[in-house]
Amino acid sequence: SNFFLSLLSCSNYVVIDRYLGVGVQALMAAWKAACGASGTVTLLIPPGTYYIGPTKFHGPCKASAITFLLQGTLKAATDLRRFGNDWIEFGWVKDLTVAGQNNAIINGQGAASWPFNKCPIRKDCKVLPISVLFVNNQNTVVRDIKSVNSKFFHIALLQSKNMKLINIQINAPENSPNTDGIHIERSTGVVISDTRISTGDDCISIGQGSDNIDIARVHCGPGHGMSIGSLGRYVDEGDVTRVHVRNMTFVGTMNGVRIKTWENSPTKSLAAHMLFENMVMKDVQNPIIIDQKYCPYYDCEHKHVSGVTLKDITFKNIKGTSSMPVAVLLRCGVPCQGVVLQDVDLKYMGEGGSSSKCENAMATYVGYQHPEPCA
Repeated sequence: SNFFLSLLSCSNYVVIDRYLGVGVQALMAAWKAACGASGTVTLLIPPGTYYIGPTKFHGPCKASAITFLLQGTLKAATDLRRFGNDWIEFGWVKDLTVAGQNNAIINGQGAASWPFNKCPIRKDCKVLPISVLFVNNQNTVVRDIKSVNSKFFHIALLQSKNMKLINIQINAPENSPNTDGIHIERSTGVVISDTRISTGDDCISIGQGSDNIDIARVHCGPGHGMSIGSLGRYVDEGDVTRVHVRNMTFVGTMNGVRIKTWENSPTKSLAAHMLFENMVMKDVQNPIIIDQKYCPYYDCEHKHVSGVTLKDITFKNIKGTSSMPVAVLLRCGVPCQGVVLQDVDLKYMGEGGSSSKCENAMATYVGYQHPEPCA
């Protein structure tokens, strides 16, 4: 074989030694050894470039804690026929750390796949594989990793508890479709901090069933901004509650902070208890936007209001420049409850200055307001 796999039992290190490269089999064997060892274990992938297809790192594990330490570059296969929903999947593991050293890179090689993505224009599209999916994990730390050119989302968290993502770098071209940076769904206790995201879709998106999300010091742009949603599209969606986003910078993005919910929702849900504070907007199209008539397709039926109730949402100390005249858009379906704008200063450099636009917003305004509040 063209690799060695050594389990160094004295220090509980599983090392993949590269000669000509390492395949999925080598990685899986290393994971199996690490997962089955006792105590705390580190699985080390040394410097080098490794081309791998879809790979699943699943628990439950005997090890009390596992560190997946990447010092090289993982490159995804480009043949879409080899993939299901994702490329690299960590699932059913407790106390996992995924960490990078020496400029570790996870390269989804997405450019060859993007032309096949019809999701921006078709509801019944085939979804491309997510680069890294964390599913059903508890107490996970992801740090010092760079993800580039994902085929679809870069990182997705699903049904996970207590996750920290620190110092993540995410890059994909501005025109790459559905390359969301970090997507969170049905997860609780998520912290994202000190991260830079440049991509073709949302920098961070928080989907249904998520609670207790804390986001700080994230630089976003280019991309579509920071989104709650989209919500209200499917049956039996969970509520989104307790979201705190602070100290974010948006540069040249489509949106700043956005809450988006579909009309004609099949079931009712709640999006509530959210605070967005200390945001800097630089040349952002829609710095503050609530859109309860979200529909990205051409033929949208406006038959019923959104089934998602928005409640207790505060935008505080949000400053900078808008690239479009409407800097604050609050488009609620059923009236929003407890929307507060406090100390907002958003300038439009074009003719006429910036303005606000509202439907059913019932907003409260505190402190300095520019643009002027809705009448």
